[in-house]
Amino acid sequence: MMNINFFYNLFTWLILTILPEMVFSQTMDFTTQNVKFESEGVTLAGSILTPKKIVAAVVIVHGSDPVKREMEFAKRLAKEGFAVLTYDKRGVGESGGLYAGPSVGTNNIDNTNLNLLAQDASSAVNTFQTYLKDKKIPIGLIGFSQAGWIIPIAASKNTLVKFMVLFSCPTITTLEQLRFQFYTNGNDNFWENHTEADAREHIKNDVDRYQFTATDPKNFLNSISIPGLWLFGEKDIQIPVKLCIEQLNTLKAEGKPFEYTLFSKIGHNTVNDNYTVPFDISIQWIKQKTSEIKKSKPLK
Repeated sequence: MMNINFFYNLFTWLILTILPEMVFSQTMDFTTQNVKFESEGVTLAGSILTPKKIVAAVVIVHGSDPVKREMEFAKRLAKEGFAVLTYDKRGVGESGGLYAGPSVGTNNIDNTNLNLLAQDASSAVNTFQTYLKDKKIPIGLIGFSQAGWIIPIAASKNTLVKFMVLFSCPTITTLEQLRFQFYTNGNDNFWENHTEADAREHIKNDVDRYQFTATDPKNFLNSISIPGLWLFGEKDIQIPVKLCIEQLNTLKAEGKPFEYTLFSKIGHNTVNDNYTVPFDISIQWIKQKTSEIKKSKPLK
């Protein structure tokens, strides 16, 4: 009798332990499906999150670090009604290929690597489109930091990309960004001791520490006319935000449908759980733009 009671109690304990997770999975507003796709000779691995009612679809583009798929950020987006494809960066996690970056002693912002990562993002878009039941759902790219160079390249190559959202992303060349980053040298108090004029003078005249052909995102931004939103933190010490905004204003004056928002109290991390305003603004912007895109399509 003791054995029966023991196993009954054990079974009851297991059910109570597992039940919260089961209920949680059943009440989630989205499903998750693992996928693999080919890009430039390697297999990349990721996940597609699909909400019950899809408002828009986005592919997440990484920053410079060796990052696996951005599941927590993807879940935040999926809860807003966005279908999401997030994948392990090339050479990271379950994805094939080689990761390039300072942590492994290689240059990850030369033309070759940025174009390779842009092709990965474009391949992700193509794959994602095949999984969407409604082919009229607009697909956009959303990314961070280094994605400021990658997303414009990908968008210029792939007409399936209908909008882009860029968190703390440069609109200046790769070499100009490096000059600024070496100047700030990771000093969080940089802007307390330097002026905008100081920074611009340094960016203009500093001797480059690395010799490679610069990538200028403006060359690609000039060739596309999809809506774009940039979100900047004024205290950023990775990119010179006001110079980037100046470049955007020039493009806007030329008729490009680009917008930006500047947040005075934050730095490079504009996707922050403790300060969700940039994220909230991006969500509303995507919903507005995708609604406009759907309405603008000619009736058949």
